[in-house]
Amino acid sequence: MQIYHNPRCSKSREALALLTERGLRPEVIEYLQTPPGMADLQALQQRLGVSARALLRSGEDEYVQLGLADTELGDDALLQAIASHPRLLQRPIVVNGRRAVIARPPELALTVL
Repeated sequence: MQIYHNPRCSKSREALALLTERGLRPEVIEYLQTPPGMADLQALQQRLGVSARALLRSGEDEYVQLGLADTELGDDALLQAIASHPRLLQRPIVVNGRRAVIARPPELALTVL
């Protein structure tokens, strides 16, 4: 089990706490320190079963600066933006085997157990 985690994010801290309270010890990936590459992001997208756009945090400055609201941008362009600017990645993401979930709200982390 893994959690893509930002320790400064309250939702991410809550999701991690929910998992550890149940005796689980997920591998914590602080994605701002160790950004995922394209292959990792593609694997996450596949496990989540969502579009690349669903992985984006639209409230970040980079979202506007990079023009990511453009609906003509395809998945590869959006994933490349996330790879280059990891703050754009939704958080937290919990992965358990082939299943994954964007844990917003944090209780969704429990759905992949």
